[in-house]
Amino acid sequence: MSITAKQLAAMLGLSESAVSLALNNKPGVSRATRERVFEAAKENGFEFFRKSFTTDQKKGVICFTIYKKSGAVVDDTPFFSALTDGVSICCLKEGYDCVIRYLYEDDDLENQIYAIEKSHFSGIIVLATEMVEERLKVFDLLTSPFVFLDSYFEKPQYNFILINNIQGAFMATSHLIKRRRTQPGYLRSSFWISNFEQRADGFYKAIRAAGMSTSQSHVIRLTPSQSGAYHDMKALLNSGEKLADCYFADNDLIAIGAMQALKEAGYRIPEDVAIVGFDDMPSCEYVNPPLSTINVPKVCLGETATRRLIQLINGLNPQPLKIEVSTNLVKRKSVT
Repeated sequence: MSITAKQLAAMLGLSESAVSLALNNKPGVSRATRERVFEAAKENGFEFFRKSFTTDQKKGVICFTIYKKSGAVVDDTPFFSALTDGVSICCLKEGYDCVIRYLYEDDDLENQIYAIEKSHFSGIIVLATEMVEERLKVFDLLTSPFVFLDSYFEKPQYNFILINNIQGAFMATSHLIKRRRTQPGYLRSSFWISNFEQRADGFYKAIRAAGMSTSQSHVIRLTPSQSGAYHDMKALLNSGEKLADCYFADNDLIAIGAMQALKEAGYRIPEDVAIVGFDDMPSCEYVNPPLSTINVPKVCLGETATRRLIQLINGLNPQPLKIEVSTNLVKRKSVT
């Protein structure tokens, strides 16, 4: 016999209302609490959809599935909160309920996906930021329509919705070249994801377009989190390594962490070192100096994935698509 919501609340030491909010993807609980509730529900056999949805109430249920490998990239950040908002907003507009599930690479993926399949969702959005190409095939176990969000691989049978990473990195790097009139360096993530690989393509494309040699770019590998980038950069500066005049960073967290270490070491930004990030997180406006960065329309990205999935649910335009959402440069004070 499966566990009830009341029993789940008692087991977790939460109120019944908090458990209800978490399971129904409603505001009022933290991301960490929501994930904790879903994990306990999954482990204890909670049936997520005992209630039925009539056609005059809801068209169906869309599952926003977050694929987690290490948590180094997909975590409780404003970026992924905004993506979730985009999915939830579009579901609400289109008459669908939205729930959140998690997949963990270190567990048995086939069994996890089978559990999702048993829930009979109308469609599934897979946040594939941390996914590697070898894991794609396991999703063929799903009979419901699905799309991959925030990642891309050269697999023509799947639908991918993602940022135009190459365009954004090219704009950021070209901006540095134009303003500094020198070859930019690269604060590159030490953690592999497909987005960062595409940003690397955009960075080197801009270097070549400016007539510069890609081998001459100073590349520093940093952890893609603010604290990780700070400690990595601090260790590098303590080693006495010579720096470039300016840098493009794979994301804002790397940029902000590196800026903190640079300032502590006595470097002035942007006078001594200029930096451009990627994502346009809210903190970019509040660091000193405010960070120039690439704006990603995050809510739009989530909405676009949801609309594409609803097309598939309705049998419209079944040809697999790669949809890229354009970015734009936000100029602030970290570059002169």
